[in-house]
Amino acid sequence: MLDGLNSGNSSFSSRGDGRQTPDHELAVHATPSAQGTRRGNQNRISDMEVMKERFARLLLGEDMSGGNEGVSSALALSNAITNLADSMFGEQMKLQPMYPETKEIWRKELDWLLSVVDHIVQFVPSKQMAKNGAFTEIMVTKQRDDLLMNIPALRKLDSVLLETLDNFKDQKDFWYVPRDVEDTENNGDWRRDENWWLPVVKVPSDGLSEESRKLLYSQKDSVSQVLKAATAINAVVLSEMHIPDNYIDSLPKNGKTSLGDFLYKNITDEDFDPDYFLSFLDLSTEHKVLDLKNRIEASMVIWKRKMNQKEKDGKSQWGSSVSLEKRELFEVRAETILVMLKQQFPRIPQSSLEISKIRNNKDVGQAILESYSRVLENLASKILSRIDDVLEADLLVQRQMMAEAERRSESEGGYEYQESEKWLSAETPNSRKLSDFIGWRLSSDTKKHSSMSDIEFFHRTEQEKPMMKSPRALPKKLSYLSKLENMRSTSERH
Repeated sequence: MLDGLNSGNSSFSSRGDGRQTPDHELAVHATPSAQGTRRGNQNRISDMEVMKERFARLLLGEDMSGGNEGVSSALALSNAITNLADSMFGEQMKLQPMYPETKEIWRKELDWLLSVVDHIVQFVPSKQMAKNGAFTEIMVTKQRDDLLMNIPALRKLDSVLLETLDNFKDQKDFWYVPRDVEDTENNGDWRRDENWWLPVVKVPSDGLSEESRKLLYSQKDSVSQVLKAATAINAVVLSEMHIPDNYIDSLPKNGKTSLGDFLYKNITDEDFDPDYFLSFLDLSTEHKVLDLKNRIEASMVIWKRKMNQKEKDGKSQWGSSVSLEKRELFEVRAETILVMLKQQFPRIPQSSLEISKIRNNKDVGQAILESYSRVLENLASKILSRIDDVLEADLLVQRQMMAEAERRSESEGGYEYQESEKWLSAETPNSRKLSDFIGWRLSSDTKKHSSMSDIEFFHRTEQEKPMMKSPRALPKKLSYLSKLENMRSTSERH
């Protein structure tokens, strides 16, 4: 009977006087500590339900029907980390801290997904001392080296990025205005052509303060270091992944066909310069950059496979014109171009080779390292873009201030020049002109230009009339006696 009552919709608790009171009445009269305990239990229950859902999706390989369409555990974990980062950070439209609830969810659910690495171990030899003092060599488990080294490093990079956002908590030197309400007359269209969905950054009319500018540049340097580290880890993990057979089957027979005649000729040229090579290529769109990356990666795979085949069979498929040294040189050049593309275009999409590796990867540890480093790389790139937005808005205001200062100085200088001209042109009743001293006489035509000075008139009319020498510049007339003296002195010399 009592069990049937307790299993009904209403829940009761016994009191000291033998009567029973509903639990919702007890909650009203409970102490604050009891209410906090109850709330904590509810949170733990909800966290447990969320964790069950997450791991159920992982175990089912994202196929919630339970059929045979599920993906591998490695790909399911990679997608889970990627989707979690997208839901937490999104586009990161502003330089502002994460909401405390969002930050808590990010760290909690990321810990759930990364807990798998604690159980990815390898066997290593170790020595154990027996009771009689003798040492016995046994095999013990140890976390895999790549996870032991890279997971703590990625967690540190994660903390640095979140701290960077926290540093902009109380800033008041810049703010954001929605794009649709921004007035174009107030220079609101400075980024209207690209990233139209982002809000517009506004700074004070006199620009950012020196303190805010230093903070932005210091945070930019810090995030740049995070970006380099995350990119390096991601590149190493991708390079260690196995190349799928379906990708190899889709490649052409030689690297020249993959690159095309133009690219192949420039990469194999003796005077190859990677900076010059990228400078004359058309990389104006994301599609063109991705196409170049796909071509270079495909050619590298072809070259490496041919070299491996040569080592096995002892025959070169390159032909007699291409030596081992040249092949290695071409590979180095191609890798250099890929690194420069990654630095110049940090948010370039994944190439065909990278997508194929991630989809067909079976190593769970590599999947976690690749996805975690990739989401941190994307977040660092977005934060750098938002910092550049603020610095660009500040630079725009500074340029406007400089332009206004130049216009003001030009107007003041023009006014002073006019005043000086008026002062120079003013004459007293007894003043005389330069032409009066030299003895020049102006024609009646030039008298019409009374505002023109004598020197200005001379320079303007010297092209119209034959050049007239100044009386002081004329040679002196020699007398007949002086001529005789000159002739006599000449005959004496001979």
